[in-house]
Amino acid sequence: MYVPPPQGTDRGVAGAPDAAAPRIYQAWKGSNIFFLEGRFIFGPDARSLLLTIFLIAAPVAIFCIYVARKLMDDFHHHLGISIMVVAVAFTLYVLALLLLTAGRDPGIIPRNVHPPEPEGFEGSTEVGGGQTPPLRLPRTKDVYVNGISVKVKYCDTCMLYRTPRCSHCSICNNCVERFDHHCPWVGQCIGLRNYRFFFMFVFSTTLLCIFVFGFCWVYIKRIMDADETTIWKAMTKTPASIVLIIYTFISVWFVGGLTVFHLYLISTNQTTYENFRYRYDRRDNPYNRGVVQNFKEIFFTSIPPSKNKFRARVPLEQGLQSHSAGGGFVSPNMGKAVGDLEMGRKATWGEAGAGMSNFEGGFNGNGLDNKDAGFGDASPDLSQTEIPMEGMEARAGIHPRRSSWGRKSGSWEISPDVLALAAGVGESNRSGSGSGSKTAVNR
Repeated sequence: MYVPPPQGTDRGVAGAPDAAAPRIYQAWKGSNIFFLEGRFIFGPDARSLLLTIFLIAAPVAIFCIYVARKLMDDFHHHLGISIMVVAVAFTLYVLALLLLTAGRDPGIIPRNVHPPEPEGFEGSTEVGGGQTPPLRLPRTKDVYVNGISVKVKYCDTCMLYRTPRCSHCSICNNCVERFDHHCPWVGQCIGLRNYRFFFMFVFSTTLLCIFVFGFCWVYIKRIMDADETTIWKAMTKTPASIVLIIYTFISVWFVGGLTVFHLYLISTNQTTYENFRYRYDRRDNPYNRGVVQNFKEIFFTSIPPSKNKFRARVPLEQGLQSHSAGGGFVSPNMGKAVGDLEMGRKATWGEAGAGMSNFEGGFNGNGLDNKDAGFGDASPDLSQTEIPMEGMEARAGIHPRRSSWGRKSGSWEISPDVLALAAGVGESNRSGSGSGSKTAVNR
């Protein structure tokens, strides 16, 4: 599961004081956009939020100017002004719910700095020959929820086993608890910490559409009674009302249908992601506790605090300690071109084996490092000698791009011929040190 980064360090980056370390939102690996120094977190498609605000505020502004203002004098005891007040207050309430949905952490699980160790692992992974073979983590694990076995997947990007109902959003590039879906209209994932506000936003928008739709017809009826004319002639006298009636009628089918659909999901304790994948068509839903308890879970339970402190300083990552702490365990898809259904793309070597190049020591793509190989000073006889890397790899069995987090620095197997060659060069170097000639072996 989630392994929190080390705490209690007084330095942010190697050798730098904590005050100079970047904040978490500045070094965030997801695709999110932050505002007000990490106080608001939005999805990468946050610009769509501006379109949503316009689609809500513009019709209400037209309603207040061309409909509500005309109805202010048609009701006694100043009831007419209440129509405009309710419309404006309702709009502000909907926009506040929209901001609470789009601008808060939906339930992002922080990424691990190294793969987790398998449960129940004890002892060393050493085998014969001085090597530590990498042990591949299982792709899935079984956990029990209310007595029912549920499989959870390993996330190669976040290097953690997802909690039940968690999924990795391919747009935001984060693992989100109780992932429902990624909503393009709010530009944010809908998850554990903002689903309540999302439903209230959709439901309130439906009521706002009905409110505007209803009073547009009231205004048309007032024109018919005042002019004693037909409904068609009355409609021609208020084109703004006709536009709003058509607009709200279309909108109420969208947001109203979405409201009904999510009422069904809440009553059965499902998510949109689970429902679209037919998760509970052939087996029991372990989260369904009855309609009343399901509604209580969504609307009458406290929202858990965020697991991310975006304004905190990035803790110190002490070199390779994060990898060595994980022992010899690697991701289940490391080195494999296996696609992730939730990610929507394939895992790469850079993600699966970040930092592995540090384990390759003095071996590189061009040849052997002379210092690491023991050729600091070579004899004059070897001044024109070139040691091709291909031949050295063939003899020593070295593959520069093949490594693992479980290998130790001295676990490379080098053939006795190479070791004898290194020893011979060292002896000739010491015997010829008085001549004062020094040559380097060409790489």
